Amino acid sequence: MSPHVLILGGTTEARRLAADLAARPGVRVTTSLAGRVARPGQLDGEVRIGGFGGAEGLTDWLRTHHVDALVDATHPFAEAITVNAARAATAAAVPAVVLRRPGWRPGPGDSWHDVESLAAAATVLPRLGRRVFLTTGRLGLAAFAHLRDLHFVVRSVEPPEPPLPPDTEVIVARGPFGLADETELLRAHRIEVLVTKDSGGEATAAKLTAARELGLPVVVVRRPPLPDGVTAVPDVAGVLDRLGFGGP
Repeated sequence: MSPHVLILGGTTEARRLAADLAARPGVRVTTSLAGRVARPGQLDGEVRIGGFGGAEGLTDWLRTHHVDALVDATHPFAEAITVNAARAATAAAVPAVVLRRPGWRPGPGDSWHDVESLAAAATVLPRLGRRVFLTTGRLGLAAFAHLRDLHFVVRSVEPPEPPLPPDTEVIVARGPFGLADETELLRAHRIEVLVTKDSGGEATAAKLTAARELGLPVVVVRRPPLPDGVTAVPDVAGVLDRLGFGGP
């Protein structure tokens, strides 16, 4: 029987992994998406949309569909999914691996303020600047809704969900974003402070370089920790090695 790999997707790395596995003779790959993005783009292999119903539902799916390996390649901030995946893999006795691209790290000239949550980011903002470029995604913006004296420019792939801060401009756009465009955006909106999650990767990293070159402070929401006993690999090659598909 062909090995069946389930990828919990939604990231660029998940897409690359699906393409690699789907191109291998005799390998069946299914990518599961939460369905929060209206146009997820073309994916290689099979695709399913929607949740599983928690760890128990995912356990049943792994068993029913005869999954041989589970790859959690969700966003680094999809904490609940990662916890459920770890529990389901253990319950179903399915080998599992977490794919997480490395987080960002400050370099010379950066003025970063690390925080543990969106609520903590909202707490430090008033002392850092009054015009805020907020790039933490469309969910969770209620944490900033009480900040009535600040002007927010919010960028996300899909329109953000309310409640929002009362003084908010919305930019709907999908990366990657280049350095010149990010610099122009920060200048055009007279941004004084940038807020971002530590998503990692190159697609949206240019905003950090632009902020450094303009001397702007950056509030960085750090990633939630992985569940106990769970480790991550940083790239597709590491996942392929872990699954026994390494090499040409």
